[in-house]
Amino acid sequence: MFLSTLAFSLANILVKQVSHIPAMEVVFFRCSIASVFCFVGLHRAGADWKGSNRKMLFLRGFFGTTALFLFFTTLQNIPLASAMTIQYLSPIFTSVIAIFVLGERVRNRQWLFYAIAFSGVLLIEEFDPRTLLFFLAIGIISAFCSGVDYNLVRSMRGKEHPLTVVLHFQLTGAIAGLIGLFFTWRTPEGWDWAYLFLIAVFSQLGQIFLTSALQKEPVAGVAIVNYTGLLYALLVGSFWFGETQTPGSFAGMLLVVFGVLLSVIYSKRMRNPEKIESTVN
Repeated sequence: MFLSTLAFSLANILVKQVSHIPAMEVVFFRCSIASVFCFVGLHRAGADWKGSNRKMLFLRGFFGTTALFLFFTTLQNIPLASAMTIQYLSPIFTSVIAIFVLGERVRNRQWLFYAIAFSGVLLIEEFDPRTLLFFLAIGIISAFCSGVDYNLVRSMRGKEHPLTVVLHFQLTGAIAGLIGLFFTWRTPEGWDWAYLFLIAVFSQLGQIFLTSALQKEPVAGVAIVNYTGLLYALLVGSFWFGETQTPGSFAGMLLVVFGVLLSVIYSKRMRNPEKIESTVN
């Protein structure tokens, strides 16, 4: 799981590194290159790339691409650690949206954990003048779209090959990015080409390592390790991008991580007794 977190963190750092390139252009390169990897994987697996749930695959691609574009926008315009912290709200939106999409239940104690996490976001905005309200809102919308996206993926579990689901997201991003190039194209220079290629490579490696971790390790443990990405963001943001944190904004980051982790761990603990009960009955 550490490898997944490291890979995603490196991709995010490189997105920050190419802040002079429009976010939708970065989405285009990231998704186009990743699509090639997906096609190769599907060919080797002998799976159908078209899929059978066309509507759900389209919606997954739409919300996934929207979340990715907005996340890249926040990465390029506010401190690295703040952008990643706001994105960590996505598990909360995933749980809340699951009430309506999958009929799942959110317990009263979890609402308290959600409130703790959102209070952390407010602290970041209050004590860090670099985190403008506009980009804070974009980051929250990105986390919301990620929540919708995750629920759509879960609804297709067992119905579509995992790579088919990933591919439709990448293809949607590539097409949307291609359209965006007509309005916001900026020619990459020098190392930009390598950075754009590596963004796709590290993102794909992150997906592979994450899938492997979810299959071998407890979900709660994976979630906890995932938040070590904030440490990478703080260190790189400080030493590479010269981004310092105020005590208030740092406290806000801790509140977000603390609130979300409490929710994940509590949810996992509550599910296990239910499974045991249903087996006994």
